[in-house]
This record gives sequence, structure tokens and C-alpha cells, in this order.
Amino acid sequence: MATDHIRYDVLARDALRGVLRHVLTDVAQHGLPGEHHFFITFQSKADGVKLSPRLLAQYPEEMTVVLQHQFWDLVVTEDRFEVGLSFGGIPERLVVPFAAIKSFFDPSVKFGLQFEAADEAEDTDESENAGEVATAAPAPVSLPPSAAATDDPPSDDEPPRSGEGAEVVRLDRFRKK
Repeated sequence: MATDHIRYDVLARDALRGVLRHVLTDVAQHGLPGEHHFFITFQSKADGVKLSPRLLAQYPEEMTVVLQHQFWDLVVTEDRFEVGLSFGGIPERLVVPFAAIKSFFDPSVKFGLQFEAADEAEDTDESENAGEVATAAPAPVSLPPSAAATDDPPSDDEPPRSGEGAEVVRLDRFRKK
């Protein structure tokens, strides 16, 4: 396979993270419109992630948060978002760089984005999966219900589990071989 000097995979990943940044910025300014709410999964130990020691011990690899009814002080910058959430009745402040996010899902419209970890993407220069950085479609996103930070009971609009729902389209399907 020819070497991709332009790095379309990185450009696509950054553009899709820009979609996420834009959505969160709008929510920070105007609140959640309609029935929209978000499941955001991120790597707990990624560079720049700030969690309390209690949460880090509880979710040492990855964590999923739900932005729906009970969140506050959402701040979005160029490279991260910060938000206040309650975990077991204890308020916490989270700082999550966009590079640490593994998936984003809005079940109200069945829209999801899945991201390859930033460090993994850089290691796959010559890999066959280099184009499989992010997918923008009604993507099945597997979220462990125990990792979600919310006081609301699970609802019918939880994200579909792997193997259910829409197909994840691999970007490398469309590449010339």
C-alpha cells in the first residue's frame, strides 16, 4: 500500500472531534435542545484527563459519562471539555481532552462517533486499519451501564450494544488498494 503523506486518517479524526467540540460548545452556551443527551466514553488515564482518585480507582481504564439532566458548569475549549457531574450523590469536576474520547453517542437521534485512541492512530501509519479512525453514522457503541454517571434509571434509548443496530462503516473500504 502506498504511504499516505497527507494523513487523511488524522484529518478525518480531527474533523469529527471538531463536530463533538461544536456540539458541546453549543450545549454549554444554550443547554441541551429537545430530547438530546450524550454518552461520552473516554480513557481514564489519558494525558490531560483529571478525575478524582476515587473515580480513577473505580474506572481505571475507561469511563462513560452521561450529559443529560444533572450536569453543570460545562466549559469547552479547543482541546478539552470540563463538566460537573454527580457520582453516587458526590459532586465531581471532570476534565476530558478530546484526544482521550473513545466514543460519543446521542441516543435521541441514534448518532454516534467512535474514535481510535490518539496514540494508537499514530502507531498505525502503515497499518491496514489506518483509515478506521472514526465513523460517523448511527454506530453501535458499547457502553457499560455501570460506568455511566447519572441518577436517572436506564431508559429505552440507551445506545445499541455491539452486534445490534446499524453497521459501522470502515473508511478503508473506500480506499483504492
